Amino acid sequence: MRLARLGLWLIAGILAVRQVAVVLSTPSGERLTDLETWVGPGGVLHVDGSLYDSSRFTGAPFAGLVLKPLTRAAENALGWGWVFGTLLLVAALGLVAARALPQPVGRRTALLAAPVAISLLMLSLPVRNALWLGQTSIIPVLLVLLGCCAVRGQRAGGALVGLAAALQPAMLLFAPLLWLTGRRRAAASCGAAFAACTALAWAAMPHDSATYWLHHTAGTGLGGPADGPANQSLHGALLRLGLTGPAEIALFLALGATVAVLGLRRAVRYARDGQLLLAVAVTGCAAIAASPASWQHQLLWVLLAVVGRVGRRVSDRCVWPVAVVLVMTLPAKMLLPNVPAMAPLRDDAVLLAALAAATAVPFLSRASAHYRRPVPTEYAAPVPARLSRVPLVPALRRVLTRPNLLLELLLIRVTYAAYSQVRLAASADRATAERHGHQIHSLERFLHIGVEHWLNHTVAALPWLNRFLSFYYETFHFIVPLTLLAVLYVRRPVDYRWARAALGFATLLGLLGFWLYPLAPPRLMPDLGFIDTVHGVQDFAKPDYGAMTAVTNQYAAMPSLHFGWALFCGIVIAVVAPRRWMKAAGMLHPLFTVTAIVATANHWVLDAVGGATVVGAGFALTYLLSGPRAARTAPRPARDPDPEPAAAR
Repeated sequence: MRLARLGLWLIAGILAVRQVAVVLSTPSGERLTDLETWVGPGGVLHVDGSLYDSSRFTGAPFAGLVLKPLTRAAENALGWGWVFGTLLLVAALGLVAARALPQPVGRRTALLAAPVAISLLMLSLPVRNALWLGQTSIIPVLLVLLGCCAVRGQRAGGALVGLAAALQPAMLLFAPLLWLTGRRRAAASCGAAFAACTALAWAAMPHDSATYWLHHTAGTGLGGPADGPANQSLHGALLRLGLTGPAEIALFLALGATVAVLGLRRAVRYARDGQLLLAVAVTGCAAIAASPASWQHQLLWVLLAVVGRVGRRVSDRCVWPVAVVLVMTLPAKMLLPNVPAMAPLRDDAVLLAALAAATAVPFLSRASAHYRRPVPTEYAAPVPARLSRVPLVPALRRVLTRPNLLLELLLIRVTYAAYSQVRLAASADRATAERHGHQIHSLERFLHIGVEHWLNHTVAALPWLNRFLSFYYETFHFIVPLTLLAVLYVRRPVDYRWARAALGFATLLGLLGFWLYPLAPPRLMPDLGFIDTVHGVQDFAKPDYGAMTAVTNQYAAMPSLHFGWALFCGIVIAVVAPRRWMKAAGMLHPLFTVTAIVATANHWVLDAVGGATVVGAGFALTYLLSGPRAARTAPRPARDPDPEPAAAR
């Protein structure tokens, strides 16, 4: 336990150091850009002008008034003080969130929660943007958490929430939460603190206050176009859908009010249930949707909603946390394909997560029988292995039930996006790739297996065969593995997990090969006379011809995962198919694939050998880590614990 806690704190420290290094290693003109816009030619915070002359300062006037004496120090220290101060705020936020977890919390959870919370915050896009831009969006979140969950006195807690609302007006939504949960003094103190701070800003900076509150309606239109993907509010989503004018404003007000009411009702229920941190997170998510502008550095509330428990089965418990963490830490293009049809979902991924948390996600009540005792996972009886030390990781037992579909789709999409990025990054210069190509060509001639040139020209002379193999090369590479995994998921869930693990290991080993041995395929060897039957004639006079597109690495040829994935499909079908003709038909796919990749000059014969090697290693690793395949045992229906009490429903 002590080592685990030390390791988690070490990870949190490494992530903090990395964030600081990324920010401070960037040229001064490209980092802390929002902070630098406050510094005008006449002094700090545009002393001779307006806060909003540049339209890049999006904070409330009171925020400018508070930060006025601080920005000079930040400017002189080249952002060091600002960055380290932000890190301290993140650490404080993680500690407060960990202490506010719903009780009762086990000792293990309490000790590990703080470093895990800080690490997730460091990885989240809102914190990374706040560090990069020099924004103050972490302060309102910390003030609200302190006021709602940490400070005991109602007046002091309400004052902190009111101060947060003065910095970010959407936080006023927490005043009704305080009132409806019986903390009426805190709600009154919140309103008084907000009014006092805003009045002070009006008195000190009347012109800027009028610009912010009257001309821009609490900041709307400041910091960027309201219809840009950075604005993750309902207002921004409606504008991106093409709605404008009075109709859009009326619809936004109606939808925003509905989300606010539903979110507050759910938050009050969770607060009375003893889940105050979840209630605060749900209210914050409703504020994100109902605010006219919710920029990326203001979206931490969605990450805090990870504390809610969803699902009655053990296998379903990680779906909501994983989905939230992925949405809040990865670019939207890694979650959804970069196609026009997915643009509305991709551009509003964080907003959709906030709306789900505020209005739809069925968080469990602490009174539910499933809150602390979910339906356990059923495991298959272990299969004896020939090697005494197998499995090397006994905890990786065979699960009889199929995994959660949403979680599987998320992980498959994110894994493939990461695979594409690593494949693209594992590039090399043209000379190195061609030198390796000559090495492979010479080795194949020595082994008398260099049939690529003959097969390539033979197929090119037969148009019908050329069209078939080119179509097969471009089409079936993804269709067959995805179809096979889908069938296994529905019909053979135990074999699905086994096959998925083997494919994952093989792909990771393939990426390692791309990195260590960049290789030019035959079609990109200018002096060997190959014909590119899929992509057309190459212009070898251009030095960057190998980068045919911006999304692929043309030198990722060894090993051939094109053939490796096809061989994986053939082996799995041969193992699990109930009939011989199915097994034989499954083995035709790798045969057609190896013919296609060689005939179209996209791979060498030895690339296919490399693909077969990593697939074999993938199956071997799966066997060593988790043991032989489980016996085909039909899953028994799990016994459901006592139903939820009526009060919980």
